[in-house]
Amino acid sequence: MQTRVERNRWLKRFAWVAMACLGVVAGHANAQDQVVTSRACHFDKAAPVIGPACLLARVSVGALPAEPVYWHLDTFANVAAANAAKDARSVVVQDYGKIWLFTIAPKQWHAKGATFVALIGPLPLKQAPAFDAEYIHSMFAPGTTAPVHKHSGPEAFYALDGDTCLEMPDGVHAAKGPGNSLMMPGGEPMLLMATGTNTRRAFALVLHDSTQPATTRVTEWKPAGLCKADAAGI
Repeated sequence: MQTRVERNRWLKRFAWVAMACLGVVAGHANAQDQVVTSRACHFDKAAPVIGPACLLARVSVGALPAEPVYWHLDTFANVAAANAAKDARSVVVQDYGKIWLFTIAPKQWHAKGATFVALIGPLPLKQAPAFDAEYIHSMFAPGTTAPVHKHSGPEAFYALDGDTCLEMPDGVHAAKGPGNSLMMPGGEPMLLMATGTNTRRAFALVLHDSTQPATTRVTEWKPAGLCKADAAGI
């Protein structure tokens, strides 16, 4: 027969396990609840499928030059060539059947031997001593939305396919067709929705002050359904 001490110990252990399963551990509940897109991608085990976004890479890019900087997207025939072309603010990732080089650099920067894909910017930065770049993979069916959130620095989007809609307090920002891109300043809440009729295969960049969290959930702002209305042509 259990003693009261043993029963209390068991109940505490059960409660701790339950909180851990929910992603909430005593002393870390707020941090766990606020993090969005911290789940790392694991494409080594299976091909990407439609579902939640995931973190492709996180890179410390350090201090940035005073001149405007851009997100450079290039592809390569093999990993060795991509690694040979990268610099200290680049990262090589494999996704959507290609080898990509993502780089934060001034407009004139060029990746040797690359197949150029896109140049997005200039990124609307507020200067900080050092920055981190987070690159996110998302593959959404039409109508799929990400949780309402905000970023501590600018976010840029590039979609290989599918249409992109962002609802923010100032209204709707939309881009359509293969290769569409958008760029948003940091600090504003947003709702991302895949619109159109095709699966949205896309990347996102969050470039932020290294001392700040990249992404936090937002509960104080509620979207009005403008992206859904925009998709329906209302």
